[in-house]
Amino acid sequence: MSASGIAPHRGTPPVVTGIGVVAPTGIGARRHWESVLAGKSGLGRITRFDPTGYPVRVAGEVPGFDAVREVPGRLVPQTDRFTHFALAAAEAALGDSGVDPASLPEYEMAVVTASSSGGTEFGQHEMERLYRNGPSWVGAYQSIAWFYAATTGQVSIRHGMRGPCGVLCCEQAGGLDALGQARRLLRTGSRLVLTGGTDASLCPYGLVAQLASGGLSTVDDPARAYLPFDASASGFVPGEGGAFLTVESAASARERGAHRYGEILGYAAGFDPAPRTGRPPVLAAVIRRALADARIGAPEVGVVFADASGVPEQDLAEARAISEVFGAGAVPVTAPKALTGRLYAGGAALDAVTALLSLGHGVVPHTAGPGRPAPGCEIDLVLDRPRQTGPRTALVLARGYGGFTSALLLGAADTPLTPH
Repeated sequence: MSASGIAPHRGTPPVVTGIGVVAPTGIGARRHWESVLAGKSGLGRITRFDPTGYPVRVAGEVPGFDAVREVPGRLVPQTDRFTHFALAAAEAALGDSGVDPASLPEYEMAVVTASSSGGTEFGQHEMERLYRNGPSWVGAYQSIAWFYAATTGQVSIRHGMRGPCGVLCCEQAGGLDALGQARRLLRTGSRLVLTGGTDASLCPYGLVAQLASGGLSTVDDPARAYLPFDASASGFVPGEGGAFLTVESAASARERGAHRYGEILGYAAGFDPAPRTGRPPVLAAVIRRALADARIGAPEVGVVFADASGVPEQDLAEARAISEVFGAGAVPVTAPKALTGRLYAGGAALDAVTALLSLGHGVVPHTAGPGRPAPGCEIDLVLDRPRQTGPRTALVLARGYGGFTSALLLGAADTPLTPH
C-alpha cells in the first residue's frame, strides 16, 4: 500500500493521462496530430548550422522553439537543447494530465527518460572554447549538461519528483523501454511516472557522429530523402525533438477523475545478434512476447507503427517480421516518422503519442512519401490518406543502433479523446 492509500494493481494496465510534444511537425500534441493527418512534413534543409560540405543536408528541425520562453531562465545556459525540449514536453504532459505534483507524495512520483546522444551541442560549444581559448573557458556545467541523465535530473528537480528516477540509453528503442520501465515502477508502488525521450544532435559534432552509423540518407530533396519501405529508400533523415507522457496507475487516474488517452497493455524487448552470426533477427519474437504480455492475439491489433528505418535491408527484415506474426498484408502498417525524421530516443516516445492519438480518434494515419513498395515488403503500408478503421489496439515498434529491439502494445481509452 502506498502512502496515499492506493495499492499497485498488477493486473490493471497503467494509463496515459497526459502528453507533451516538441517535434518537427509542431510544438504541442494538437499541432503535431494535425500535421500527421495532413501529411505535412517537418523535413527541410538544415538551418541550425551551414550543412554545406556535409554529405547530409536534410533534417527534421523543431520549428519556432524558444528556450527562453519555454524553460526557466537560469536553466537555459546550464543545459543542452535536448533538456530544453524535455522540460517543455514534460511541463505540457503534466499540464495536460491536470495533475498538480505538489499535491502528491513526492516519493510516489518517478521520472524515467530515454536519451541517445546526451548534450551533444552543449559539449561541442565547450570543446570549441577549450581549443580556441584554453581550459579556463570551459564552464562548470559541461560536467552535467552533456550527461544522458541530465534531463531526468532536471525534470525531477523542477517538479519535486523524488521517487525512482533513471535514464535508458537504447537509441531509437529507448523511448519504448522508458515506457516499459514506467509500467514496472507503477507495479511496485509508484503512483505517477513522467516518462518519454528527447534528442537534439543537429550540430556539426552531432551530425558527424551520426554519419558513423552508415544509415543516413544523402538525398538533398526533403520529399525524397526518407522513404521507408519504398523501392527508392536510401536511408533515414535525422531529426530532433520527442515527447513526454504522464503515466499513472488506473487507481490514481480514477481517483483524480483524469481523462485517459489509453492503456499500456504489453511490452517486450530483445537484442539482435551481431552480423554474420547466422542467427535470425529478434523482432518477430519480441512482437510475440509483447502480445503474450498483453494477453491478446495478433488479430486484435488494429495498426502497427513501424520502426521504418529507411535502410532497405532493415526495412525488409521488419516487413518480414510483421508478416511472420500477422500474415502478409493482414494488418495496417504506418510510419508517421517519415514526416519528422528519426528522432532517436525521442522517436519511439513520439510514435507512442501518435499511436494513442490514432486510437483516440479512430484513425490510422498514412505514411507520407513512399509510393513504390520495395520488393519483398509484403505489408499493408497505409499510403496517400488516413484510414478511418477505428483501431482499438496499436503495436509500436522500435529498433536502436547496435541491436536494441522493443515492442509496445497500447489500448484505446473507453471514450474518444482530443488533446487539450
